[in-house]
Amino acid sequence: MSLRTEAPARAAAANPVRPPKTGELVARRLRRMIVDGELSDGEFLPQEAALMEMFAVSRPTLREAVRVLESEGLVELRRGSRTGARVTVPGPEVVARSAGLQLQLSGATLADILLARSAVEPVAVRLLAERGDDEAFDALEEVLGEERARGEDPQAFAIGAVEFHQRLLELSGSPTLTMMAGMLNVIVERQLSSTMARKSVADPDESRRERRRAIRSYEKLLTLLRARDGAGAEAHWRKHLDVVAGLLEHEQTNRVLDILE
Repeated sequence: MSLRTEAPARAAAANPVRPPKTGELVARRLRRMIVDGELSDGEFLPQEAALMEMFAVSRPTLREAVRVLESEGLVELRRGSRTGARVTVPGPEVVARSAGLQLQLSGATLADILLARSAVEPVAVRLLAERGDDEAFDALEEVLGEERARGEDPQAFAIGAVEFHQRLLELSGSPTLTMMAGMLNVIVERQLSSTMARKSVADPDESRRERRRAIRSYEKLLTLLRARDGAGAEAHWRKHLDVVAGLLEHEQTNRVLDILE
């Protein structure tokens, strides 16, 4: 063996590739069933006996697979009148909690989150204007109607505002943008809810005006979307996000992990 091949051979011998355990393989199969929709959110996994027969494995191996899925947040173990493992498809808030720790360890602040959101959401808005249909715009209009009804409750309005943002992302048809911005929106919603509640006490009239301006901004966005004006919708949404960042000007140094706690 030449010197050139001896080093890789020694490294491979020192770090042998471990074949996956049977429990990991079963977890992989169950994970795929969840992703493919064979097992839906909220649905219980089949009984242990049925799964053991399906995969031809022992009870300890099956339980190892379920623990893997539980650690990934894909199932939760239920006890009581209806026991078993229930499918729990994680949403943006789950991603936000996990990412929040990483962001905090890297020194991220609310300012970082707002900057990232301003880079992602306008692109999704353009996609929605260019690819969306009347059904999608009507769905967004419905969310706007719900937000109008929350106008007098600042904290509920903040939550509804993020729902509006999240819905337009979902309607854009980009799962990647939706997940990325959805995680960011969870963090923004926590801070925005706190800020709006405080402002409504300090200056209720100005707080009410801010909420009305937000509603008018949403209405203008919908007009641009229905006109299929992708460039106009994107530019308008960038300005809207700048306004939101201005409302949170004094909180932008807040740490992500503190916001999520």
